Amino acid sequence: MNVNAAANLADVPDFLAPVFAQYPLNVVSGDGVWLNTADGRRVLDLYGGHAVAALGYGHAGFTRALAHQAKQLNFQSNAVPLEVRTRAAARLIRYSALDFNSVFFVNSGAEANENALKMAFTMTGRSEVVALEQSFHGRTAAAGALTWGAAAKWYGFPRTPFDVKFIARRDQAALNGITERSAAVLVEPIQGVGGAFDLGAEYLAALRKRCNDTGTVLIFDEVQCGMGRTGTPFAANLYGVQPDMITTAKALGNGFPCAALLMTPRVAKAVKLDAMGTTFGGGPMACAVIEAVIEAIESEGLLARVQRVGAYIKNTCVVGPAVGYQGAGFLAGLIMKRPAKEIHKALLERDILVGTSGDPAVIRLLPPFVLEEQHVDLLRDALLDIG
Repeated sequence: MNVNAAANLADVPDFLAPVFAQYPLNVVSGDGVWLNTADGRRVLDLYGGHAVAALGYGHAGFTRALAHQAKQLNFQSNAVPLEVRTRAAARLIRYSALDFNSVFFVNSGAEANENALKMAFTMTGRSEVVALEQSFHGRTAAAGALTWGAAAKWYGFPRTPFDVKFIARRDQAALNGITERSAAVLVEPIQGVGGAFDLGAEYLAALRKRCNDTGTVLIFDEVQCGMGRTGTPFAANLYGVQPDMITTAKALGNGFPCAALLMTPRVAKAVKLDAMGTTFGGGPMACAVIEAVIEAIESEGLLARVQRVGAYIKNTCVVGPAVGYQGAGFLAGLIMKRPAKEIHKALLERDILVGTSGDPAVIRLLPPFVLEEQHVDLLRDALLDIG
């Protein structure tokens, strides 16, 4: 659809299922941290399409890698070995700087979580999974079963595929709810939808110990907080805690659908032929994109930038209606003294797009890693203007 046609989008019949609330934006292009609309607006994107646009828009290396791979070989199944798939797995393992030795590529964070849970059940023979209150792990049967509030809102399935237990977040006493019945604990080190709520090194270390004591598999869901968003390769690096598996997606592909399950040697030993499967996961274009994203993060010093600019957000943006901060790096939550939806609307009227969260008081910031201090100043000034 060209720009002129897009400007008349309201005149086009809409055959899309009405499952998503829509922002009043008709976006036709993007560059860097900016979105361009059909009516001539230039909107600062501090939401990154649900934490996806790690490199922003129009990144030369990403675009070049995708175009080259599409021209060379757009797809082959996992039954056919591909050098680009092998390279992407090796690059991801090295990038993690953690004790992983095996990768399974899939399509989405929810699919990665499903397969991680399957491995935990296979390894333990148990029937229960523990998750945290305010969690979000996806909308499929297993991942949705471990998403806080899903049963009351949208889960839709007649029953969960296993026993589920939710425990209070950042409450070490509640870790006693993890027992010898628990196959796995699935946890976001920094909860995204939960309001950019960081669990912290002390809690995560205690969680690791409890899982060790009970023989429970520890899975970090880093779909949103991983791939550099905290200023480290993964939040596991930030907090110094080694999980048995990490699931990641979103920023991994900068908008191209892909995800990964990273496994320690202990987990990898339990993987058998046909234990997991996927049609599109590990496709050549996805793998080329994964390589390109990691290359950009490393060669452009984006982890250091996320640390620097993330600290700048924390130090300058608790102004106006913002009365507190939580999170880390570019998964930041600004706590508001008024409903976050009101602030979201007011910022969008000032051409700044942010996110809300499951916490009605928290504005979520998930910007591209190419964000600079000058862009943060625009947010600060807008918050001061809102008052």
